[in-house]
Amino acid sequence: MTSNNVTFTMAGFRHGVRTMLPVLPSFLPFGLVVGLESAGQGLSILEAGLMSLLVFAGTSQLVALGAWADPVPILAVTLAALVVNLRMAPMSAALAPWFHGLRGWRLWGSLFTVTDHSFALSVNARRHGQTDAAYVLGLGVPGWLFWTFCVVAGHALSGFISIQPGHPLLFAGLATMCALTVTLWRGRADLLPWGIAGAVGLSVAVLGLPQPWPVLAGALAGSAVGAARDMRR
Repeated sequence: MTSNNVTFTMAGFRHGVRTMLPVLPSFLPFGLVVGLESAGQGLSILEAGLMSLLVFAGTSQLVALGAWADPVPILAVTLAALVVNLRMAPMSAALAPWFHGLRGWRLWGSLFTVTDHSFALSVNARRHGQTDAAYVLGLGVPGWLFWTFCVVAGHALSGFISIQPGHPLLFAGLATMCALTVTLWRGRADLLPWGIAGAVGLSVAVLGLPQPWPVLAGALAGSAVGAARDMRR
């Protein structure tokens, strides 16, 4: 499939899979935590697996599990998950050149499997001339499947292990994301939006607002500054 220099091939998909494989271990600690939490809230291993397959958003899953009750406060959980995932809107917009002309499962499958990690890798690949949109799906599918495996494994191990908040293993995902972000740096022109994003996020955290508000505020502020800069150019 081609459209305006965008292709969608099996070779691009395989390239994405190979690129994502070294990143997958960073999903493990966070996935185990979500699995342990789901077991603690009374979900069966099948329910935990289906939640991961259908939602595929670790922070949203933790937020939902944290608000779990009987009966489940559906509206509160939905709104909380929506706030957590608002950052995906500007991220998906930034990936728009990949999706131009795509339809059906190619488009929706790629959008569904976008994560912070695949976003960073996709933007970097695009800047280096990659135009095969299947690359994005190739990044997303392994992460989707491995994430579900990690959650199910965490649930299965819930009777034997416990990972408390602040455990060093939980830093693995953040460390990987920081390393991937370095590849997006384009020079001094990025200093202002990146600096604004960091400053706003830290300010909101200092005010005492819990996650995801610091991340969301920083992401929106940095995106707005970056968009304004690009429009002036």
